[in-house]
Amino acid sequence: MQKHWFIKQTPSPDNIQAAVDNLKVSPVMASLLTQRDLTTLPQIRSFFTPQLSDLHDPFLMLHMEEAVERLQTAIEKNQRVMVFGDYDVDGTTSVALVYSVLKTYASVDFYIPDRYEEGYGLSYKGIDTALENGCSLLIALDCGIKEVDKVAYAREKGLDIIVCDHHTPGAIIPDCIVLDPKQEDCAYPFKELCGCGVGFKLLQAWFSRTGKPEETLFEYLDLVAVAIGADIVSVTGENRILCKHGIQRMNENPRPGIAALVEQAQRSFPLDLSNVVFTIAPRINAAGRLKSGSRAVELLLAGSREQAKSIALEIDEYNSERRILDAQTTQEALAIIQGDELFISRKSTVVFQSDWHKGVVGIVASRLIEHHYRPTIVLTQNKGEATGSARSVSGFNVYEAISACEHLLTQYGGHQHAAGLTLPLENIALFTEHFDAYVQQNIQPLDEVEDLVIDLEIKASDLFLAGESVHQVPRIYRMLEQMEPFGPGNDKPVFCIRNAYASKRKVLKEAHLKFDLVDPVSGIELSAIGFNMPDKADLIASGCAFDCAFTLETNTWQNRTTLQIQVRDIRETL
Repeated sequence: MQKHWFIKQTPSPDNIQAAVDNLKVSPVMASLLTQRDLTTLPQIRSFFTPQLSDLHDPFLMLHMEEAVERLQTAIEKNQRVMVFGDYDVDGTTSVALVYSVLKTYASVDFYIPDRYEEGYGLSYKGIDTALENGCSLLIALDCGIKEVDKVAYAREKGLDIIVCDHHTPGAIIPDCIVLDPKQEDCAYPFKELCGCGVGFKLLQAWFSRTGKPEETLFEYLDLVAVAIGADIVSVTGENRILCKHGIQRMNENPRPGIAALVEQAQRSFPLDLSNVVFTIAPRINAAGRLKSGSRAVELLLAGSREQAKSIALEIDEYNSERRILDAQTTQEALAIIQGDELFISRKSTVVFQSDWHKGVVGIVASRLIEHHYRPTIVLTQNKGEATGSARSVSGFNVYEAISACEHLLTQYGGHQHAAGLTLPLENIALFTEHFDAYVQQNIQPLDEVEDLVIDLEIKASDLFLAGESVHQVPRIYRMLEQMEPFGPGNDKPVFCIRNAYASKRKVLKEAHLKFDLVDPVSGIELSAIGFNMPDKADLIASGCAFDCAFTLETNTWQNRTTLQIQVRDIRETL
């Protein structure tokens, strides 16, 4: 697919020079910081060294007082508590966090619903299990905001519920204590917490009210960081603070379960957020996708390397199976699209096949967007209904699109970028029409082409200070590392060099481009890798000049670390 290159406006020469003088950084770094409105030393300190003391007061969240009071009552009266969470990474890390903390003070169980028998969110079976185990309080994590009927059922049976959710509320709020910063009348300053983040705020409030040292709670921030990365929430504001300290905690003192996953994946510490997203999160997710999310919780709770290693091996096997199913289902979905005569006239993708594995439909939806950049829904059959996952393109709210078709649905939930839904099989064709009609009417032309946001147009020589060797890792890379964690709202800087050409070209595994990018101005050669870009091979082999967009990485080979650029896109120079 062609991408739309959007190159940010370069700050004025005066502003760049002012940043160079005030912050003592290179012109390239000065430009990046100025673009992010980081122009004063206090702003720089807050960004590069965010402090846990700057976390918001948890009692600013609507109903936090009631939640803390109910939790404290359960502890004082020795009432049994169930910690209930969704089966994905956000849910399982939330359960591991809250269970780990509360087990010292309360009689507590945890429960992860079966993806296939119970589906997403709070379940009747989970509620009944809580009642059978003598629980008086259930804490629902990363789910519950739309479970009006199930909450009512629990309350009728005498089970109190605290919902800790971050998804978009429906028109009716469940009749229980609800913590969700997205509630209309919630004054909490930061709205982009993940489910684990909301669970953390409940514990933070309870620690504050009962006088417990927050340092003890901060030991679990590695779990919050994993959830932030996996759920693709904004890595700004409070999430940046939580994530920065969580990643630091993970690297300094990794819990046995995380260490076992890293070893199983043949990776090594230190990790950054990208490693969390692409190495740790898929494996944790695989347990809930293919077997049971409870195994992921057990891994995160493991107290020894031996115990963790056994579970990590099992979960890694699930992940290998998931990859096979993912690839197979993606190919089958692409074949359905290719055979659909109406597809070319649509602005959305909805595909259904009854025997697809429910655990991979969300991943497949993301894969299809890589081929056809459209809001996408992948459906399979489960318990006599169609059920599936939606993924969106940047700028388009897929939750609102699904909500506009709610008269055809049994259940749905989610947020702007991703959602889940269930509907009668006989409604699939009509839903497909209604969903596409909504997309046709509401998607903006710019949202139909993937944007590649480029921070700066540079020359290769701009990456090196006077006296720095092009064969060593430059100082600017070390400074960029300090801008971690990168993610939504704080994307890794993307650079572009124009009129470049390639030398030492080759294609690895028929998919990945490996070459040296030659800067036409300075003649500097930069080692480059472009993953999954076989369609660009002819362009770089033609000898024609091209423009290259990339991020800065490093490559270690035979104990020698050098600068490498990771190609984001290549296009012929106009």
